[in-house]
Amino acid sequence: MRINHNISALNTYRQLSINNSMAAKSLEKLSSGLRINRAGDDAAGLAISEKMRAQIRGLEMASKNAQDAISLIQTAEGALNETHSILQRMRELAVQSASDTNTAVDRSEIQKEIDQLAQELARIGNTTEFNTQKLLNGTFKGTFHIGANENQNLSLQIKDMRGYALGVVGDVTYTATGTVTNTNNSFSAGTYAVKYDSANNKYQLVDSNGLVIAESSDGETYTAKANTSDTIQFADKVISGTVTISTDGTNWTATGTATVTNQGLEAGTYTYIKSTGELKDSSGQVVAKSSDGQTFKDAAGNTLFTLGAAVTADTTFEVKGVDVSSQQTANNAITTINNAIEKVSAERSKLGAYQNRLEHTINNLGTASENLTAAESRIRDVDMAKEMMEFTKLNILQQAATAMLAQANMQPQMVLQLLGR
Repeated sequence: MRINHNISALNTYRQLSINNSMAAKSLEKLSSGLRINRAGDDAAGLAISEKMRAQIRGLEMASKNAQDAISLIQTAEGALNETHSILQRMRELAVQSASDTNTAVDRSEIQKEIDQLAQELARIGNTTEFNTQKLLNGTFKGTFHIGANENQNLSLQIKDMRGYALGVVGDVTYTATGTVTNTNNSFSAGTYAVKYDSANNKYQLVDSNGLVIAESSDGETYTAKANTSDTIQFADKVISGTVTISTDGTNWTATGTATVTNQGLEAGTYTYIKSTGELKDSSGQVVAKSSDGQTFKDAAGNTLFTLGAAVTADTTFEVKGVDVSSQQTANNAITTINNAIEKVSAERSKLGAYQNRLEHTINNLGTASENLTAAESRIRDVDMAKEMMEFTKLNILQQAATAMLAQANMQPQMVLQLLGR
């Protein structure tokens, strides 16, 4: 028997220390709900679990991205619903104007509503936004990230759904001044209607009595019927409205509504400020600039229209809706508007297909996230029932080891019995 080293007590203490450590870990697992609280608990399991967590959080964010994408699509599609309504009304008006039961005055009133509807198409296209991004002016080309990993994307481009792109706006018109050669006094001061003679394919200036005083094959040069030496020369085509001829006693001038090809300007009224070279819309927004007063370009450098000659002063330009001012033009407008309706229908159909696809994407992401979460839980989370059994066992072993340590500490006292003899 030895008293310097109580081997039994040391052994019992070592076992008690092990039990205490294991019980502490068991308590940590029970309190945190995690089987792996630090890398030492399961190094390989921790690495796998963290990789799964990255995937799970990526899938959840991808689902949110897809939901946001659906919201964007619904915003665009909702605006196109109103665009469809506008086009249907324009078609209805075109059908009405195509009947000769309407007078010129009637058609003029119909044209006014067509013009306003065309301007509303432009307003909807220019102002429909999602998170400050314009959707219907042809500039939106987005990529939606709908997966947890790199390059798991879906791209969407929305076409320009404004009046010009749909083909339901007219050309650019402005009041132009023409040069008059009236050597033989073929022209008299007054206002003359501009009419088109389809039989001879010529534009005519007609006085209030219905008499043709001049004709033009191109709408720019009008030659007097009385004497071919007398002419009116415009820089651009004057093929509608009226022409006013006036004189100051010496010089003759003519003013009329000139038409130039529209290459991208939406319906509305625009003002050119000569001093700044800016072309502004009715709200004061700069839509184009011109350095020479002749060619007008937007911010992207696209030419919107070009005049036959530079304007030398502030000038008002106008773009109307599709022309319904005559039976023939209204008849043609019906087909034009039909084509516009089909374009909008095609775009709405595309957006609807994308929305349905994204709804399936969300369902798929939710299923994948759920299954991956279950797998990660099996690795990372603690089985509470099993761990409670382990803790109970360790708790009993702690109590037993404590009791045995007390017994082991009393064993050296038996040496006193030997000394007493």
